[in-house]
Amino acid sequence: MKKRIGFALLSMLFLAFILAGCGQASSDDSSEANAEGDSENKSVEIGMLKLTSSAPFFIALEKGFFEEEGIDVEVNWFEAAQPISVATAGGDIDVGATGITASLYNMVAGGEELVIVADKGREQEGYSSTALLVPSDSDADSVEDLAGKKIGITQTGSTFHYMAGRLLEEHGLATDDVELVPVNSIPGLMETLESKQVDAVLLNEPNITRVLDEGYGKLITQVGDVIDYQVSGVFFSKTFADDTDTATNFMKAYAKATQYYYDAVLTKENGEVVPGENYDEVVNIIAEYTDQEPELIKQGLPYMDRDGKLLASDIQTQIDWYAKEELIGAPIDAEEIINTELLDNALKELE
Repeated sequence: MKKRIGFALLSMLFLAFILAGCGQASSDDSSEANAEGDSENKSVEIGMLKLTSSAPFFIALEKGFFEEEGIDVEVNWFEAAQPISVATAGGDIDVGATGITASLYNMVAGGEELVIVADKGREQEGYSSTALLVPSDSDADSVEDLAGKKIGITQTGSTFHYMAGRLLEEHGLATDDVELVPVNSIPGLMETLESKQVDAVLLNEPNITRVLDEGYGKLITQVGDVIDYQVSGVFFSKTFADDTDTATNFMKAYAKATQYYYDAVLTKENGEVVPGENYDEVVNIIAEYTDQEPELIKQGLPYMDRDGKLLASDIQTQIDWYAKEELIGAPIDAEEIINTELLDNALKELE
């Protein structure tokens, strides 16, 4: 009888031990699941074009910089610039990356909300990005010589419109002193220059080099040698900007990428741009994402700040110019649409 009681007690103790073990395993599994849930990456939707100026995004995707900062990126490829701004302001995407135009400022003037947070390409002295060209046999040798002439631009209110107007003003002329001719596309600008339907055009790289190599154009001036101009930017929707932790982490990944890009393709020695250590890698990444040949990419690598910092002072300059030309429906304070704090904080965390 005592043996049976002892055996029963031992059996109960063994069963209790097994159950306790199962409970601990269950608890451990639950803890691991919670930990995984707490560290789950944040999903961020980006809208952009397949342009060379989107290089930092391509680099960040390829090098895993977003993943390093706990972000899973979903890319939405657009065919035009304005829908990106519209989608960002409407919250359909979290991040937009494209040119800064009159239409964007008009959206803000109309009550739409977004913020410009970083550089994505600018005109800078000493770097070929956008230039004014005339036919190779033109008598014009300066901007002043274009008074009374036709200048081709892409669209009214575009970055090309702005650059034409600012170039004219810097040389003592106004938009009323010339005829600005919208032709809707870059290929259209090249065709009208070659056929001499206009007296001058603004073109970007690599198209500048292509026109000069083919011999039907003559360079008058580089835009960046005349004005500092924030051509393109990175925008955040209001909701995404308000999520400061995720937004700052996104900016950390972006800053890593702009630094990688700058060091690879924009560093100078003795005043000349020289290929950096990762030059070929960066060129090939851009070529893959833009579906262009690497040799063509090398002719059109746009300038941008090494840390991705916005040329914030230029935003109000742009707004004032567009307003003066009656291309913006209502006045805007640039401070309402600029947020440099997120990138500043990101750079501090990267130090």
